[in-house]
Formats: sequence, C-alpha cells, structure tokens
Amino acid sequence: MTYTVNCSILLTELPLLERPAAAKAAGFDAVEFWWPFAESVPADRDVDAFIGAIRDAGVQLTGLNFNAGDMPAGDRGLVSWPARSAEFRDNIAVVAGIGRALGTKGFNALYGLRQDGVDTAEQDAVAIENLAAAAAGVAPIGGTVLLEPVSGAPAYPLKTAADALRVIDAVNAASGAENLKLLADFYHLAVNGDDVAAVIEAHAPSFGHIQIADDPGRGAPGTGGLPLEAWIARSRELGYGGPIGLEYKAPIDEAFTWLAGAEPSAATSTAATA
Repeated sequence: MTYTVNCSILLTELPLLERPAAAKAAGFDAVEFWWPFAESVPADRDVDAFIGAIRDAGVQLTGLNFNAGDMPAGDRGLVSWPARSAEFRDNIAVVAGIGRALGTKGFNALYGLRQDGVDTAEQDAVAIENLAAAAAGVAPIGGTVLLEPVSGAPAYPLKTAADALRVIDAVNAASGAENLKLLADFYHLAVNGDDVAAVIEAHAPSFGHIQIADDPGRGAPGTGGLPLEAWIARSRELGYGGPIGLEYKAPIDEAFTWLAGAEPSAATSTAATA
C-alpha cells in the first residue's frame, strides 16, 4: 500500500515546517498539505522555507491545496467566491511554482461556500472560469486539479461525487480542459450519504486522488465503522494507481499505530506521485 500523510491535519503538535521530517521519521516517503500560508501570495522567503522543509525531509509532496481562505474560521475555498476571484487567480502561479519545484502533480481546489447575497448562478459561473484557469496554470507541469465533495459545511454545495463530476464536466465543456479529476475522500462521501461503493464502481479508474478517515469522528482507520480497506482494495482492482491520502485526526503518538495491523510493508511504503 502507498500512503501520503496529510501534514495539515496530522502531526499538528509540531510546527508546520517540522512535520515533513516527522512523517519521514514515522516511515513515510510522501506528504500532502492544505495551503500552508496565510496569504494567497506569500513572501518568497516563506515559500522557499516550505520547499526547503520538504526537500530536507527527503519526502515527496504529492498534493497541495490552492488557498481555501481561513479554514479554521469556516472558509472552504475561493473558487466560487466572486469577491475573491482575483486573489484565487493570483494564487495559481504560486501553487504551480511550488509544484514545479517539488514535482507535485495533484492540486486540490476547494469550491467554496455559498455566499449570502450572491446569486448561485454567478458563483457557479465564476467557479467554472477559475477552475479552467487553475487547470491551465498547472497543465505545463503535468498537474491535475482535484475537485472534492466536503462534509460538515452546509453551505458547501458539492456534497456528492455526482455534484463534483457535474462541475468537472462543465469546466471541460467550457474550456476543453482535460486535467480536472474527482478527489474521492471516502470519509466526506460517506458522511454526506453518498453510495461510496457505487462511486468506486463507476469512477475509480478516473479518480484523481483518494483520501481516508473513519466515521464517526474523522479518526484513523479502524476507529469507526467504514469499510475503508475494502473500498481501497476495490479501487485498486478497478485501476486506481495513486497513493492513499491519510487525512484524519489523531494525536501524534497514536497517529499511525493502526498500521501495525495492516499489511507488513504499509508503514514504510512510498508514494511518488499524486
């Protein structure tokens, strides 16, 4: 099994720039991050420090989010937010630059919440334009823009795989982009009531990425009741070849203990691409 550790939700007891090395010390060769800066266009020194932390740790950055706003305050993306569209566009070049430096291929673009007082059709039109721009921005480095259904945010309009796939189809039709794919987070899909097994049967070969957490609690695999192992195995059988993103909540001293009961090579396996 190949895993990539999401260092924005795991290992959070450590300063952000120390987490890649901690993931390496735990036996992993790949990490992913939400947007690790406060601004869409951070200072060059901050970008260089982040790139340096990844390189110094000797891990591959398999995935990176575009700026999604103030996540702790409840923001869930800028893609469909007309008032911050220019900011999202500015962020694209920074994301692509980091991807070029580190060989990253997967870039998650959170759609954004419905905004009070803004027509939903306007938000969706802005989203199509911004996703097309993001796809064009990462295409020269072989990048893929990932679109993710999300749970726990009622105003976030993409809750099922079908919701995200409709947007991807609309972007493709409008722009001819061919590098947008579904991010199948099995936890979010399950919590939102989607039929995860059916989504896998229909779309696993074209998944852009898989992320996992158990339910209830968004904890480590085995702490809840989701059949994550079976879902991953079936996705593999159907052709998904990328890593599995570990995007769950767990204290640092318990973060990876569940792997002791997994396949023998799991904890030391690598993930080279998203």
